Amino acid sequence: MPNLTTRDGTRLRYKELGEGRPVVLIHGWPLSADSWDPIMMKLAENGYRAIAYDRRGFGHSDHAPKGYDYDTFSDDLADVMKETGANDDVALVGFSMGGGEIARYMSRHQGKGVSAAVLVSSVVPYMLKTDDNPDGVPQSTLDEMTKGMKTDFRHFFTGFFKDFYGDGVLSTKVSDEEKHWAWMTTMMASQYATLQSAGAFANTDFRPDLASFDVPTLVIHGTKDQTVPIDATGRQVAEKVPSATLIEYDGEPHAVFATQTERLGDDLLEFLGGAGSRKAMAEGGTIASA
Repeated sequence: MPNLTTRDGTRLRYKELGEGRPVVLIHGWPLSADSWDPIMMKLAENGYRAIAYDRRGFGHSDHAPKGYDYDTFSDDLADVMKETGANDDVALVGFSMGGGEIARYMSRHQGKGVSAAVLVSSVVPYMLKTDDNPDGVPQSTLDEMTKGMKTDFRHFFTGFFKDFYGDGVLSTKVSDEEKHWAWMTTMMASQYATLQSAGAFANTDFRPDLASFDVPTLVIHGTKDQTVPIDATGRQVAEKVPSATLIEYDGEPHAVFATQTERLGDDLLEFLGGAGSRKAMAEGGTIASA
């Protein structure tokens, strides 16, 4: 599996499949690029070049001692795009905390080379409950998560993945093997990176970044997401980003990449071939120059 070295010397593992328009997929916390495998195959089968990478501290990438903030994460994304030559007509797809990389890339790197964005169960624009963000997650809940991870890291994630995959929501649950894979993948991650990244996605306010979404943007979010509440995130993006289209997955939990794999793939393909295509941009918008 190929690796690249970021601007601060951190080694990131990445993989790609297919040929055609590049689609860069950014995984969620606390998993790895492998969570995108079924979607990568579907994209490749339909004429796209799918690229996914392990975030620093996760999967097979370096357990870096620093850099667990969204400015650095967006720089890492820029370095992945540069290394892979994905510098024109690029679609960015981010799941959960991966949506934050997209938001910060669009503002910090001026959306260089990007022609479409997809936010799936994303933490954008702001996770934390505050006076001006009443639908967010209470600080007490985030504190409990941090305490659980510090007390018994391995035990915490056994419980966490029940909500993540919608055990209390779906009539047909995902398999035990799927949840076991997620747990095993999490155990590959740096505990430090996992804690630091949780703080980053919980406390980073992406509302100022929303003005940089000047490309067609698809937002996909489950209405029963107990991990990242839709009212504070997906519905807010749809309301505040003129170019955004929201598709709500009724009754679905956070991990729609596993619970609605086929539908997610179909929705991505429809968007990339329609509103998120270069043709659509040429007719009704602008593409950030590479």
